[in-house]
Amino acid sequence: MRRPRAGSDAPGDRRARLWRLAERIAWAIAVACLLVWSGFHVDRIASRQRGMARLAALQAAPAASAQAADPDLSLWSPERIAAWRAVRSSGPAPLAILRIPRLRVDVLVLEGTDDLTLNRGAGHIEDTARPGTDGNSGIAAHRDGFFRALKDIAVGDVIELETAGAIEHYRVERTWVVDPEDVSVLDPTPTRALTLVTCYPFYFVGSAPQRFIVRAVTTSQTPPAAKTARRE
Repeated sequence: MRRPRAGSDAPGDRRARLWRLAERIAWAIAVACLLVWSGFHVDRIASRQRGMARLAALQAAPAASAQAADPDLSLWSPERIAAWRAVRSSGPAPLAILRIPRLRVDVLVLEGTDDLTLNRGAGHIEDTARPGTDGNSGIAAHRDGFFRALKDIAVGDVIELETAGAIEHYRVERTWVVDPEDVSVLDPTPTRALTLVTCYPFYFVGSAPQRFIVRAVTTSQTPPAAKTARRE
């Protein structure tokens, strides 16, 4: 019988080495995935804490703090950017912060829907549930400003609402277009919901003839970290 040449590997040895190599690769991938997941989780916690701290600062000193909360202006019209810059450091304290992470929307929610308010942020629509309370909370913003990104929103997208009392998560349930006279979209709902309203079409020249509606329903509620710590 022919003996293996010096330095050559038997088939069994090669298979064993391949298995060991595959095992090392699998462990390396698992460790990398764990590190990525851990980083993402830590970043989400830090983001929530920053959001709550930002809201508290805005409520304590809205004029000074609002200047540090610049939104993504890449989709805005030049006229809307100029209007926002003129009023961003004025006005009363916000009710909440509304965030749509996938669309990079991060906007203060203020009381009312007058021109000055909507130039500064999103506005809570009168006679609808206050953000963070039971019922249907209506929130409006300009189609060429904070809510232009809604043109790309999709069913299932996550919306975060941060108030002084909690961080709430909502899931987009549906979108549709209505006439301006159709205010039934703001009717009370049996469960906690957000109804986002903006003019439509998004790039219409002049006064837009319709309204784009986003309905989102609550999925979870997280108390602020400070309150959780006190309970522990």
